Amino acid sequence: MCGLAKSIYDEEYRGLIRALKDARKSAGLTQQDVADKLDRPQSFVAKVEGCERRLDVVEFLRLCRAIGISPAAVLREA
Repeated sequence: MCGLAKSIYDEEYRGLIRALKDARKSAGLTQQDVADKLDRPQSFVAKVEGCERRLDVVEFLRLCRAIGISPAAVLREA
């Protein structure tokens, strides 16, 4: 089995998600606000932030854009 299979449980991954969540809150956005920008249900954002759903790279970039933060800034924070 690939080492990435359990990355949602990895502390580095959780740090990345914390950085995204903190950026969303700092921007004054709710999960619903971000979901609306992504044309996704609010539960998508909730599952990502709750580490129930793993992000792929494209989704990470789209989330950063929806929040209004540079992906590099999120990675530095994580």
